[in-house]
Amino acid sequence: MIEIIRRELIYFWYYFSILLSQIAVYWVLGMILGSVIAVFGKEKLHSMFAAMRDKNLGLLGLIPASLIGIASPLCMYGTIPIAASFSEKGMRDDWLAAFMMSSILLNPQLLFYSAAMGKTVLAIRFVSCFICGITAGLLLHFFFKDKKFFNFAGFAEEESRDTDPNLFLRFFKNLWRNVKATAPAFLIGLSLAALFQRYVPETAVAALFGKQRGFGLLMAASIGVPLYVCGGGTIPLLMSWIENGMSLGAASAFMITGPAMKITNLGAVKIVLGIKDFCIYIAFALVFALLTGGMIDFVVRV
Repeated sequence: MIEIIRRELIYFWYYFSILLSQIAVYWVLGMILGSVIAVFGKEKLHSMFAAMRDKNLGLLGLIPASLIGIASPLCMYGTIPIAASFSEKGMRDDWLAAFMMSSILLNPQLLFYSAAMGKTVLAIRFVSCFICGITAGLLLHFFFKDKKFFNFAGFAEEESRDTDPNLFLRFFKNLWRNVKATAPAFLIGLSLAALFQRYVPETAVAALFGKQRGFGLLMAASIGVPLYVCGGGTIPLLMSWIENGMSLGAASAFMITGPAMKITNLGAVKIVLGIKDFCIYIAFALVFALLTGGMIDFVVRV
């Protein structure tokens, strides 16, 4: 019995160490990039968004709004107070929708982590999140044009914790907060991926997420909800699944429904939406994920 446990631990460490060597550099660089933006570039991003209000961009404003949402390093609970302050100053709801939707799906840290999965997956993630933000803004513009969609009552922008007068100390304090916030989920993700590679046959992944494209898309979109706790923690799992036969469409569906419907983000979104609009948000995220995944699989097949 002891010999069996010892052997399995050796196998576990073998898979774990390989995954760690593949991903660790992206995790570290992603945290550094996120802290650099949070400490040195966050105010610039927010001032750029605020400056858009005075420009007559119309629907074209959805493009920079979605890009700024991706570039923002804040979590959803940090994004909402900022969006509330913009709304109070007269920012259009469709621009706010594009900003918030893309911010939910992607941030600089997660973008860097995703590079570990290769250029194709990285491009799919960036483009799909960018388009999702724009689509959310367009739908809000055409279907909720005469209605106030968000309710930011009672929100105020929180005070920044990056206030140390020494810039380097400010940066390292932010970086340490990033490490504490992401390391547990990252290590759990590596452990799950190592166990997955050891005990789940490759054919099972191909059968579940690859061969039956429609069913695979639905399964990937569904399991993205309970499994997605931290973006960095899902990268090892996705890498293992893709290597073992998961279609790129199924992976993209997972990468959309996961962050869009993880519990903490749903809680934040529910605060500013009524029950009807909250249900619309969930339906939008699910439908967009399935359509995007289906389109990607169709293009890959062709």
